[in-house]
Amino acid sequence: MSGPFSDLTETLFADKSVLSESYHPEEILERDEEIEEYRYALQDILFGRDPENIMLYGKAGLGKTAVTKYMTDALREEVASREEADDLFVHEINCNGKTLFMVVRRLVNELLPKGASRFPKRGLGTGDAFDELYRQLDRLGGTHLIVFDELDHLDDVNTLLYELPRARSNGHIETSRIGIIGISNNYTFRNSLSSKVKDTLMETEISFSPYDAGELRTILYDRADRAFVDGAYDKSAITMAAALSAQDMGNARQAIDLLRVGAEVAEKTGDVRVVDDHIENARTLVQRGRLRNRIRDQTQHAQYILETVALLENRGQTPVRSKTIRANYEGVATSWASEPLTTLKSIQDHLAELHMLGFLQRTEKNHGLSGGHYYEYELDLEPEVVLETRETIEGEEQAVPTDD
Repeated sequence: MSGPFSDLTETLFADKSVLSESYHPEEILERDEEIEEYRYALQDILFGRDPENIMLYGKAGLGKTAVTKYMTDALREEVASREEADDLFVHEINCNGKTLFMVVRRLVNELLPKGASRFPKRGLGTGDAFDELYRQLDRLGGTHLIVFDELDHLDDVNTLLYELPRARSNGHIETSRIGIIGISNNYTFRNSLSSKVKDTLMETEISFSPYDAGELRTILYDRADRAFVDGAYDKSAITMAAALSAQDMGNARQAIDLLRVGAEVAEKTGDVRVVDDHIENARTLVQRGRLRNRIRDQTQHAQYILETVALLENRGQTPVRSKTIRANYEGVATSWASEPLTTLKSIQDHLAELHMLGFLQRTEKNHGLSGGHYYEYELDLEPEVVLETRETIEGEEQAVPTDD
């Protein structure tokens, strides 16, 4: 029996999942110094002491989340073998697009006993959510490490980082201990925190620097040996993927994506080995995918504004002033069942940041006393990429029910 898949008998991949973003390696390569700093910061937990707070800084793809999972998994195993250590609970929350209430409510619902009523979405405030969180923490006891990924995206981060580290000293909890692990892509995030929060945190800072070409080669060879069948890649292709990524952002995720997409290009063309040309062809595809991920990383309303400018661009109405963007943005936000930002200043702040991040071009206009001074904006990328990405994001959010 023949069919559209009957001629697919060979593949370059032995285990393609090794090159996926969800893959967690058993060994973390080229991050020995960061792992040693992490180990020292976490060691008090093994002796039943209060955990240190930890802040991780570095751009996306530098191993912060992977190292955190590796260290917390190893810590769980070690705690289980030590009598002096308290029970350990690790909670992981991505803060992108979340409010403080949503984050605290999520923690409460994680801690509630099985079969208990969920903490309500409406009718109670953030203070009520914190009170319930403290009750549940003391009910369970033990040590709770709370990992806040993309912490710099949280709306009221000062309140969170002031409340939780002081919960025990303020008498909110008695039988449990809390440690915070914050992960941020923004190296200057700490500068945005209030002075009282900085004094409260007393955190260990671990900075993740970009990988160089040699480090990326080590990582790629390790992945390639497990991902591909024997003889399925040229060493020069590994070198090229590592060099391209090192020249760009020093990003391991980008290098691994280049290798995976390069292999997919090779398979589509019927080639049996990944070579330099396949990596070069993969470069454009990965850049487009990376752009989609950068759009996803923006806050909800920043995405609405990007979508608005993309729609105006498709209609031939750019460059455009902020007041026109605002009028159209309100319709976009409402169409996604979201309450629009209410002030022009909020829109202008988002536009300035999107310009700084390279999403928008900004042209200064000055028409003297009569016309005034203002900026006009237009996209610095293809509008189709923005609109397709936004449709995908909203489709995923509607398809997956959430407690938040």
